Amino acid sequence: MQEKIPYDVVIIGAGLSGIGTAYWLQKKCPGKRFTILESRHTFGGTWDLFRYPGIRSDSDMFTFGFRFKPWQNPKSLSDGGSILEYLKETAEENGIDKKIQYNHQVTNANWSTAESCWIITLLAGDEEKIIRSRFIYNCTGYYSYEETYRPTFEGESDFRGQVVIPQFWPKELDYTGKNVIVVGSGATAVTLVPSMAETAAHVTMLQRSPTYVMTLPNRNGLFIWMKKWLPDSFAYTFTRRMNLLVSILTFALCRAFPQAIKKFIMKGIAKQLPAGYAVDKHFNPSYNPWDQRVCVVPDGDLFTSIRRQKASVVTDHIERFTENGILLQSGEEVKADIIVLATGLKIKLLGGIRISIDGRTIHTNESMIYKGMMVSEVPNLAIAFGYTNNSWTLKTDLTANYICKLLNYMDKHGYQVVIPGRENDVTPEPFMNFKSGYIHRADAIMPKQGSRRPWRVYQNYLMDAFITRFGKINDGVLEFR
Repeated sequence: MQEKIPYDVVIIGAGLSGIGTAYWLQKKCPGKRFTILESRHTFGGTWDLFRYPGIRSDSDMFTFGFRFKPWQNPKSLSDGGSILEYLKETAEENGIDKKIQYNHQVTNANWSTAESCWIITLLAGDEEKIIRSRFIYNCTGYYSYEETYRPTFEGESDFRGQVVIPQFWPKELDYTGKNVIVVGSGATAVTLVPSMAETAAHVTMLQRSPTYVMTLPNRNGLFIWMKKWLPDSFAYTFTRRMNLLVSILTFALCRAFPQAIKKFIMKGIAKQLPAGYAVDKHFNPSYNPWDQRVCVVPDGDLFTSIRRQKASVVTDHIERFTENGILLQSGEEVKADIIVLATGLKIKLLGGIRISIDGRTIHTNESMIYKGMMVSEVPNLAIAFGYTNNSWTLKTDLTANYICKLLNYMDKHGYQVVIPGRENDVTPEPFMNFKSGYIHRADAIMPKQGSRRPWRVYQNYLMDAFITRFGKINDGVLEFR
């Protein structure tokens, strides 16, 4: 079936980015006809997909939440259920829920030069549909919902217990009174360990190498105090701005004085662990702070579990699985009834959608990203991609507002098409200057950033806010037709 009247904008994905984008599109471009296509049966994206114990944000909610929708809970690192409820309220209050078409999996998007629009092929259940849209805004995130990074180990078939992947957590799993090994040391692992330790006999976090872990108080005292005397919206905005400034300053200090910050972090960890604990072995990475993302734990819950001997950290390499657990290269065997492989995500760009122009496939690894949001030489396409060193939503909020500004500029001047024209004097560089394993595993498919503005991604909110809000739309790089 084919729609005769095209949409002005199709948003792909009804998660945090998609709902936030829809809000700004309604507010700043009220005449635009748009819909949200969601491949799953419900909204929420990450926050509905992940159901493992303790699932929560790893950024503070006062910057992770929407600028236009105050976060009312004083918890800085909130649980997944509360975030999902927050998204539901946002969608319902603004009528966005009525714009979402569920179980609509986009498979192909082909730009037709003759029609100056995208021809979008999708599956709605068993039915294939084709719709047309002037503009596509992709809000599908950057990882696969169907696959995860899952290394295999020698002897897995010998293990008599259960092996679990956090992304596909079994509802019926009962770990009460059992010994658990969590393989990994990233955000998922440091969330799982203290949560499972509450009822498990013991939880061991088995890591090949350490990750930086910092404690964050999980009740924002400033926000609580301000709510007593001031309107909620003001309390939220002020707290948001303060937290934003602190995060920007912290990142800048990490870059400027990495060794001093490393010592500060190590000292803070040592204070939360028993005297004589091997902090250097288990919590002192070989890289500098923010070369990879720093893990944050609410109220030091991971360290509390270690102090209470409900959890432990082992730093070693896996030799093989055994009947009763995992044999390490050191010769030690760690016993377990359940092994959780928190080994990372698998990058999947644009939701796996095949993008083409007049039938010619566009390969993401050959593309350069304009202002961290538009693909070089591809018409009328934007992507929501958040910060790696700060809350995801801060960047996607700026991106959505910029695209609204761009669409209004095009309407004002009678343009239908905008294309970021690639400049020959710009040197391609990795899109994400990050040393995390999941980024390096995706080198073959990742797009590039450029050596200078507007192709460079600075990971700096204040700079991006200034450029997107006050910078010229017609900057000589964007081509309008």
